[in-house]
Amino acid sequence: MTWNENGGRLGEEFFTPGSSSFTEFLAAHRPELLSTRRVLPDGVRAAPDQVPHGTTVLALSYRDGVLIAGDRRATMGNLIAQRDLEKVHPADDHTAVAFAGTVGLALDMVKLYQVELTHFEKIEGVAMTLDGKARRLAGMIRQNLGQAMQGLAVVPLLTGYDPSAPEGERGRIFSFDIAGGLYEKTGFHAEGSGSPYARGALKKLFRKGLDRREAALAALQALYDAADDDSATGGPDINRRIFPIVSVITEDGFERLSEPETEALSREMVEQRRNRPDGPNATP
Repeated sequence: MTWNENGGRLGEEFFTPGSSSFTEFLAAHRPELLSTRRVLPDGVRAAPDQVPHGTTVLALSYRDGVLIAGDRRATMGNLIAQRDLEKVHPADDHTAVAFAGTVGLALDMVKLYQVELTHFEKIEGVAMTLDGKARRLAGMIRQNLGQAMQGLAVVPLLTGYDPSAPEGERGRIFSFDIAGGLYEKTGFHAEGSGSPYARGALKKLFRKGLDRREAALAALQALYDAADDDSATGGPDINRRIFPIVSVITEDGFERLSEPETEALSREMVEQRRNRPDGPNATP
């Protein structure tokens, strides 16, 4: 006999064969626990100045894998709701997800996605493929469509290291739309309110074969450009020592750059901007 943590017998749902999806399990047996399934009453739309929103995140491939980064600001209308939000999270050892959009729902979605990948591996005995991980996240976003149409959208950015891909193409980037549409991006991509400016910066700074330091500086430059033109994106806060989150995924797994390393690179980038306020020119 199997007992739950409260001393009661586990329900039959725990012993009924089903899929390896934890999300599908919750949807079938405890749908009230899925925040992505809840919608506002008919005719009600979330006020944009009452719900914190995360803004700019980006990713770019480099020589050893893929880099993913995000600024730290969350806004409610024209107010700064949080200055040190973490928008970049590991999903498993070789996958990371960042988000723009409604902060509360996004954080719930990230946690659920982490459990989803762990649950699959425990049930199946093998890790999900990177393409499978992207499709699974797309399905979770699709479940949130009702809330997205009411102003509570979540727009993730997924990156991973794919050992089955050809050499030099193992760092992969996936973007999504609010309906769960899935798109693989080549080289670099950005999401959020500052993404047009970040993508413009990456377009001139990105090249194949960047090393880790060059890729990190390119990401920081792109986030700086986004903050320069988008009030919802936060730049490096030197006085408070709040800097963007920069992480990489390589053959060795997920690694978040240390605070001292990110601070040193951010200060170097800011110093370069003293002489070139509009940022570096494109590399030939």
